[in-house]
Amino acid sequence: MAVRAAVLPAVGSPLEITGIDLPDPGPGQVRVRLAAAGVCHSDLSLSDGTMRVPVPAVLGHEGAGTVVAVGEGVTHVAPGDGVVLNWAPSCGACHACSLGEVWLCANALKGAADVYARTTEGTDLHPGLNVAAFAEETVVSAACVLPVPEGVPLTDAALLGCAVLTGYGAVHHSAQVRPGETVAVFGVGGVGLSALQAARIAGASKIVAVDVSAEKEELARAAGATDYVIASENTAREIRALTGKQGVDVAVECAGRAVTIRTAWDSTRRGGRTTVVGIGGKDQQVTFNALEIFHWGRTLAGCVYGNSNPAEDLPVLAEHVRAGRLDLSALVTERISLEGIPAAFENMLAGKGGRALVVF
Repeated sequence: MAVRAAVLPAVGSPLEITGIDLPDPGPGQVRVRLAAAGVCHSDLSLSDGTMRVPVPAVLGHEGAGTVVAVGEGVTHVAPGDGVVLNWAPSCGACHACSLGEVWLCANALKGAADVYARTTEGTDLHPGLNVAAFAEETVVSAACVLPVPEGVPLTDAALLGCAVLTGYGAVHHSAQVRPGETVAVFGVGGVGLSALQAARIAGASKIVAVDVSAEKEELARAAGATDYVIASENTAREIRALTGKQGVDVAVECAGRAVTIRTAWDSTRRGGRTTVVGIGGKDQQVTFNALEIFHWGRTLAGCVYGNSNPAEDLPVLAEHVRAGRLDLSALVTERISLEGIPAAFENMLAGKGGRALVVF
């Protein structure tokens, strides 16, 4: 059956909206009709080669939809069920999984190398980051679908699959923000807006949002920011001025740029914590001298997928949604069609907006 999809024909090439042929789900597979898919900066990183992906591919890894059909052996979902796509399912058997660090699973992305569909001309297609959400329908491993939590609208649930799990997890799991602590979030996109809301939920006393765009201040304050700083060479100094010249307890970096990571580090107090969520290229080199590492006693940590376990964290996030503490719709700055994805990529490059949501 042919469906429309956004195909990346080669690294560095523009996406092509075209028809693709999807097979019926085989054993252990699920076919999903997409309700919505978020346009994440990681998709841009895949398209430009910052992150490697087999091509041609259908991108999109943040989505939710309705099960159309299931293959043999699939029992946890059935046709008609609403599901959230999980682009990084854990295998449960590798060393990281044995340690409970499922977000570092060595086998999570093996499915991205598979051929999951073909163009109508017969060219093999790979599923981006396992799930190929930039399409009207997709076929995925059963491990890549989780039931939509009760009380969460299906369209909004798409955002749980990456932005919210990552931003919430960065604050809750990686940085472990405690009530009364001060927090700075660098980058007010979908993940940054999620981190701001998570910091508010954690009880942070001061939440500073940092971005290059003045236009994002309203979005940031609505998400929980108490202060807003336009990124400049004086950012660290401004943040220290807002915190009694001490610096924040926690900085969360969501941009993946060397200068932003360095500034986030400089903005934390002595003994503070910096969590890096943003995905930067190999050319983004960050330098520190040995004396400052000793003197400041700060912690710098990477954070993959929010250090989250989707199966455990989705119900927690859903409870925050139902209680009104977490507003998923506030992350969306525009709702677009499949054809609008290339323009959404351009907006991300220009630093505009929070999260574009493809609504099918």
